[in-house]
Amino acid sequence: MQSLFDIGGRVVVITGATGVLASSTADYLLKQGAWVVYLGRTQAKLDAVLEKARRTSEHCMGIACDVLDRPGMEEARKLVLAKWGRVDALINAAGGNQPGATLGPDASFFDLNMDAYNQVISLNLQGTVIPTMVFGEAMMAGGKGCVINFSSMAADRALTRVIGYSNAKAAVNNFTQWLAVEFARKTKGAIRVNAIAPGFFLSDQNRTLLTCEDGSLTARGQSIIDKTPFGRFGAAHEVHGTIHYLLSDAAAFVTGVVMPVDGGFSAFSGV
Repeated sequence: MQSLFDIGGRVVVITGATGVLASSTADYLLKQGAWVVYLGRTQAKLDAVLEKARRTSEHCMGIACDVLDRPGMEEARKLVLAKWGRVDALINAAGGNQPGATLGPDASFFDLNMDAYNQVISLNLQGTVIPTMVFGEAMMAGGKGCVINFSSMAADRALTRVIGYSNAKAAVNNFTQWLAVEFARKTKGAIRVNAIAPGFFLSDQNRTLLTCEDGSLTARGQSIIDKTPFGRFGAAHEVHGTIHYLLSDAAAFVTGVVMPVDGGFSAFSGV
């Protein structure tokens, strides 16, 4: 009997696949038998992750493209369909923040750099919507599919300083719910849309914000740990199980949810 969690042979497209959580997830899914498409902006970074991936399975491919470039996304879809004939799932992991959209410790809201703010909104929101439009068409043509978006703890609570990222991820939550309803009604549940909301994981983007050069915690890093009941940052592999579940038939009646993977951060009042 086939397991509810079996994802062998499923074609899974992952944007931002050279990032810490996304590349770790892509490698994990490859080991579970999925056929994985690594999408990233930088060819050199893609080459590095693919070199490792191919030691696990030949069922992987990498395509350099920008999630904000719809013609580029459409070309990527064409390549995937030419190679494997279908798209079973899309994981929208591309995103991130930048210093200009983050208020410094002594800055006020009125110092916000609107150019940087707009870039962060565009990357995280449009960078989720555009790939979903492109690869969602392939799922619609195939009659089934699954979309998993990357949200954040910043989406539904006020984390100081990260205004652009917070606003963008809140919009991703809304988009997840909106599209889940749209696809559910149009496909009678054949295409599902969910999201995960990672807690705090160290990455190249946030490392200097949360840790000092000697590895000790900054004041902000310590504050986060104090508000995380597990008392630590997450490890990349700790998102794998939730994503695996949402991709699998075990979640066949699950759509429109944003699942925290956060060590209890979202449940804790701080008291």
